[in-house]
Amino acid sequence: MKTSSQNIAIVGSGFLGMTAALRLAEAGHRVTIFEAAGEIGGLASAWNIGDFTWDKHYHVTLFSDEHTRGLIGELGLEDQFRWVETKTGFFSDGELHSMSNSVEFLKFPPLGIISKLRLGYTIFKASRITDWKELEKITVEEWLTRLSGKKTFKKIWRPLLLAKLGESYKDTSAAFIWATIQRMYAARRSGLKKEMFGYVRGGYARVLERFAEVLAEKGVDVRLNSPVQRVEKLGNGAFNVGVIDARRKTDLAAKYVSHRTKYAAFNSAVAVASGFSGAFITEPEPTPRRRRSDKVPTPPLEEFDRVILTCPSSKAAEMTAQLDGREHLDLANIRYQGIICASVLMRSSLSKFYVTNITDNSPFTGIIEMSALVSKHEFGGNSLVYLPKYLDPDDKLFDATDDAIRETFLAGLEKMYPRFKRRDVLAFRISRVRRVFPLPVLNYSEDLPPMRTSIDGLYIVNSTHIVNGTLNVNETVALANR
Repeated sequence: MKTSSQNIAIVGSGFLGMTAALRLAEAGHRVTIFEAAGEIGGLASAWNIGDFTWDKHYHVTLFSDEHTRGLIGELGLEDQFRWVETKTGFFSDGELHSMSNSVEFLKFPPLGIISKLRLGYTIFKASRITDWKELEKITVEEWLTRLSGKKTFKKIWRPLLLAKLGESYKDTSAAFIWATIQRMYAARRSGLKKEMFGYVRGGYARVLERFAEVLAEKGVDVRLNSPVQRVEKLGNGAFNVGVIDARRKTDLAAKYVSHRTKYAAFNSAVAVASGFSGAFITEPEPTPRRRRSDKVPTPPLEEFDRVILTCPSSKAAEMTAQLDGREHLDLANIRYQGIICASVLMRSSLSKFYVTNITDNSPFTGIIEMSALVSKHEFGGNSLVYLPKYLDPDDKLFDATDDAIRETFLAGLEKMYPRFKRRDVLAFRISRVRRVFPLPVLNYSEDLPPMRTSIDGLYIVNSTHIVNGTLNVNETVALANR
């Protein structure tokens, strides 16, 4: 990259886009972030659940997540971390079991002693493997069956793979399970006897709040409610970023709005450029479009020296008509898993487990009881539970009503927890994201399109480029730094 200052556009305000923007701004470049949603954060964004604000999706920081901890330290929030030792549960054969230590593992009723030993060996073996590329050449089913045995695969591994990957697990490489185990064993390799789970007081709402302030201080322009339709390289070598219906054209004057949250009060620019927002955590929906007969000023054409797309690959392909046919095909053919995730605020806890894995048939993938990690004071003494369901982007459940999903999920909780009562539910919200993480199919890294495209100055960087890890904030920040 040239040492002289450049004008750079970034599409997407997740941790990848914001971290890249921060690094580029620190290097002296002018940076503009375009975000389709009305808030920053992407998959790490926050929302209101009942009377409280917390993460829209479940997140946890491991003590070994050096990139996340480093970034949050840069934001001045490192002293706000809280570290907790959590417990893990398993729901199998209609019963809830604790799987939080070696003794409980050996007592685990669904498996015999030989199967337990083979399962333990599989996890140990995966934690010691360093050549992950070799694992891309074998399916996860074949590899796990070879190490754990058919019985253990059928009883434990297959239900867990189905819950996370659906039937696509049959096309997934063994590198997927390797990456999952590697993340959980990172702290032990660094000398800790056990992995500590952590969170920042106030959740990612607080982190994003501070991140927005820092980006504003660095001069980064964040434009919310600005879905990008096309990215075009002009004849003069510069890029034009076309936003759908160039929003908020009536808000021409730059102005500042005071924002007060649980942890900070600050002024943030609502319109630092004609019709666009500045860097802050959220803003209202755009004002309704005027009638065609009304006269509205046409914003000047902006030009950028470079563009970085952090959106899903298929979306990036739609925006970039100038890429050649092979690049378009490679981007469009990357397979993703989506998620429907329910946030449930309730008066009482379900269990003592932060994570409950499920091997029985269930309407959701697992249960994450955030209040088993996070102090209940964050939720007014109540419990916050996430019910994720991973599924194919074209699954019909994405089109189901909130009421239908709520009924199915609550019925699932009633089946698992006889003491659970619907009257204890204070709030129930549903997030739908059709493309969350790419499926690590056989030979995934060899067929992955490069970050630098054939168009000089155009980059496509997203979760597909996390080739030797799982999708989480730490890997995302590491990718941005790289």
